[in-house]
Amino acid sequence: MDTTGVTVVPVVSAGPSVTAPPGVTDARGGAGVPGVTDTPTAPTTPFPRAMNRSRAMGGGLGIHVAVARDADIPAAEVDAARVAARVRAWAARLTRHDPSSDLMRANADPHGAVPVRPTLATALRWAADASEMSGGIVDATMLRERLAAEAPAPLVPPTFAPPPADPRGWSSALSSRPRSRPTWRLEPSRHRSAILHRDPGTAFDLDGVAKGWIADRALALLDRHAGALVDADGDIAIRTAQGDSWEVSVADPRTPGAELAVFVLPGARLGARYGVATSGISIHRWTAPDGERHHLIDPRTGLPAATDIVQATVLAGSASAAEAWAKTAVVLGLVAALDVLDRAPVLGAILLASDGRVLAVPRTTRWLA
Repeated sequence: MDTTGVTVVPVVSAGPSVTAPPGVTDARGGAGVPGVTDTPTAPTTPFPRAMNRSRAMGGGLGIHVAVARDADIPAAEVDAARVAARVRAWAARLTRHDPSSDLMRANADPHGAVPVRPTLATALRWAADASEMSGGIVDATMLRERLAAEAPAPLVPPTFAPPPADPRGWSSALSSRPRSRPTWRLEPSRHRSAILHRDPGTAFDLDGVAKGWIADRALALLDRHAGALVDADGDIAIRTAQGDSWEVSVADPRTPGAELAVFVLPGARLGARYGVATSGISIHRWTAPDGERHHLIDPRTGLPAATDIVQATVLAGSASAAEAWAKTAVVLGLVAALDVLDRAPVLGAILLASDGRVLAVPRTTRWLA
């Protein structure tokens, strides 16, 4: 996902208000809060923080750990460094930019049944879940289309079979279901590994699902601390302790340093979990002989998505879900995205349209500063 959509603000707020920022629809909702384990409570005093910053996944990696006492900071710093190393190891196995990664070795294997190791197997299981959740909009089998979009040659729409019926019931929003894509499945094997069965020529690109999944996995390694935040190159997984709070600002891609909004994510008695992710077409964008292109491929066409959303930021109960829904929103376009997000199990969403409007689904305002 795009790395400049969200920024961790290391300030403890006095608590969320319901005032929307300029241009954001101020529609208040009373929906439940999936992913949050208890009723959020207003923060009181800031918890001490340990921080580790490094590079991973082609961008920044931030591990922030909240502790109950200043004396716990050294241990938290050690844990943050250990988790950062684990993140880099996971990312190295899942990248498409290294031919020796587990992902690219599987892509290069000519056989229809390929053994895959536990990290890749687990990431692919989430990719399958994300595809089902999004009605096929999130599709990890788009590597060839992505590479074609990055090449200078004119794009030719791929030839697909007729689209299947929509199994998710998003018919009003997904008026054009993704056309028939390569089929694949995972057969469980020993020690959490798997056998990947796929159609010939199927190649995977996990760029649209892996960062959020990695952030969630890294956050789970920090459960012994009061709270934590993992920023995996813009996809953020958060656990907030009671009496604490995290603020996450949503960047405005039109103006460096400007913000569209700030989420205030308070804690709860049993700990509150959140995920924030941004997707958009303003960062990974380039000019080809046949016009402007970007990196978000619409599986319904096999081409860069024709969309009127510049950027979508989603707040959900996990970073992996937020990432999947943010990408879905951008690919669908504004009208369909608002329809889908209004019914999706997310806490909120902020959309920047190509005409300059900034819109939010109604329940978003609960979480805004």
